[in-house]
Amino acid sequence: MFFDTHCHLNDKRYENDIEGYVERAKAVGVNYLLIVAWDVKSSKKAIKIAERFNNVYAAAGIHPVDAVKTPKSDLKELEKLLTHPKVIAVGEIGLDYHWIKDEKERTIEHEFFIAQIELANKYKKPVLIHMRDATSDTYEVLKSNIPRYQGIMHSYSGSKEMALRFIDLGMYISLAGPVTFLNAREPKEVAKVVSEERLLLETDAPYLTPHPYRGKLNESANIPLIAKTIATIRNVSVEKVAEFTTKNAKTLFKL
Repeated sequence: MFFDTHCHLNDKRYENDIEGYVERAKAVGVNYLLIVAWDVKSSKKAIKIAERFNNVYAAAGIHPVDAVKTPKSDLKELEKLLTHPKVIAVGEIGLDYHWIKDEKERTIEHEFFIAQIELANKYKKPVLIHMRDATSDTYEVLKSNIPRYQGIMHSYSGSKEMALRFIDLGMYISLAGPVTFLNAREPKEVAKVVSEERLLLETDAPYLTPHPYRGKLNESANIPLIAKTIATIRNVSVEKVAEFTTKNAKTLFKL
């Protein structure tokens, strides 16, 4: 049994295939899904989808790239969603310096990031962290604004050394399709050194489709491919990876 801790089933590309998506996931043992948002609208859509299925949950949050074009009033709207019983996390939130270059816009990113950590703490939810080309600043924000209910470094792509530092702050490390890529050295090193108590699985569907399906639309049914790669790296069975990653997710989300 697997838990996809980060997918975007609220993406418009799945609109006509939501039930099929969930059924295909369940057919290969992916029984738990967390649908992750990027703004208020996608948060509401994630909740509506989650309401239709058992073991499908929602995360509500404002992505850093979206934050720079979002009015602060949306944080109030977001806060209302955090009381919904299907919302088990705040995210995805964080910092993105790959797409956001302007210093004023980066300041807005920081403000939204910190405000949403505060909301997560207020409503006793873990956070889902997006971090791109902003490792040092993301670490410093988390260090200065500790998520009291922990969280996930989503689709982690940093070094093994930084992974351990994020774990010291109470974070989990989630690996996605890139760990299966043939030339992806760092995710494989991370998969080797992170303790089984702090490792999670995700697809980030529709993005980051694992090998050998790169270039195709990703979906939660591909989680076993990611688990198989991690199992090989750690020299354990796929069943073992499924067991400890699902246990970790349930512990984090209090399920």
